Amino acid sequence: MAGLRLSLEQGRGQGEDFLHCDQIGIADPLTSRLRNATARRAILSHLQRGEADLPGCSAIPHAMTGHRRIVFLFLIASIWLGLTSCASVSQHQFAEPAAGWQTKTGQLMYRTAKATLIGEALVRFSKAGDFELTVSKGPGITLLSLRQDAAFAEINASFTGQHWSGPIASAPSQLRGWLGLRDQFLRAPNQKTLRYASDGETFLFRF
Repeated sequence: MAGLRLSLEQGRGQGEDFLHCDQIGIADPLTSRLRNATARRAILSHLQRGEADLPGCSAIPHAMTGHRRIVFLFLIASIWLGLTSCASVSQHQFAEPAAGWQTKTGQLMYRTAKATLIGEALVRFSKAGDFELTVSKGPGITLLSLRQDAAFAEINASFTGQHWSGPIASAPSQLRGWLGLRDQFLRAPNQKTLRYASDGETFLFRF
């Protein structure tokens, strides 16, 4: 997410009020100025006390009217909540394949009303519910990669241009079919053929 810059100017050119906060960046959660709990607690403390001068912000006139102060506090609180949410998603760690994971290799035929895709499928999953799917077409050509656990998913589909990661509950509707495959494999891990249909999409795996 690109850095955010916040400014509020009242009476442009008249110099009545001017609010300016330095850039708050979260492109790298590990180096973000709001990356740790200490910084977040400091901002919350300022907001709760109604103080206008926040860490990383230039001086703000305390003569700001009640309405403008409410708008300012609302904007800062919204930014803080957004940054916290983004950081929690980007820092999610998926389990890496290890001993005990089941691996299946075979072929996937994926079909919609407009297109059909056939590729080589590599499926890996654990008893704990961790799931990985890679679909490729020949050496070095990855069409789709999917990592998923009980709550989060990350999918990169080069053949459709779809790239998404986040909580499964908020996944785009067009990805629900792919995200439903995990449950199918966990429910029937030893099947040689797995067929699954969802909202006009059909998945047929042969191992």
